[in-house]
Amino acid sequence: NAPLSGDGSVRSEVLAARQRGVIFDIGHGMASFCVSVARQMLENGFQPDTISSDVHTLCIDGPAFDLPVTMSKFLSLGMPLPDIIRATTRAPALAVRRDDLGRLAAGAVGDASILRVEHGTFDYVDGNEQTFEGDRRIVAVGSVVGGRLWRPT
Repeated sequence: NAPLSGDGSVRSEVLAARQRGVIFDIGHGMASFCVSVARQMLENGFQPDTISSDVHTLCIDGPAFDLPVTMSKFLSLGMPLPDIIRATTRAPALAVRRDDLGRLAAGAVGDASILRVEHGTFDYVDGNEQTFEGDRRIVAVGSVVGGRLWRPT
C-alpha cells in the first residue's frame, strides 16, 4: 500500500510495472483501499486498471460491503463513471483472457447488472477506518442473467 513516493508522486517502480503490463486492481476487502492514497493516485492520473471488492465475512458489514460501494468510493473521488464501469466489467474480463465477458454485444454473454446512480450525501470508510463523504452512490437495482430479468423484492 505504498505506491506513492515521499513527494506524493507515483513511484517510478509502479509506473515501470504498468508499462510492463502489470494490472493494478483495487481488491478492497478489509484493507487494500486507503482514501488518501486513492485520491493522490487519481490526482496523478493513475486510475486502477480493475476494481474489485474482495468481499468476505470480515468486511461484508464494512468497510467494503459490496462492489457497488467500492465503485461509489471511486465515483466520489472523481473517477469518471464510464471508467469505473470499464474497470469493473471489460478490464477484468480481458485480464483473465475472457473476451466473451464484460461487454454487451452480439455473440457475447448477455448477463448484466442494472445500476442506478443516486445523488445525495453518503458516508464512506476506507480500510484504515478513515471516513469521507461523497455526493453520489451506485446502487444495484437488478440484473439480467440468462436473458431473464431479476430484481430484488
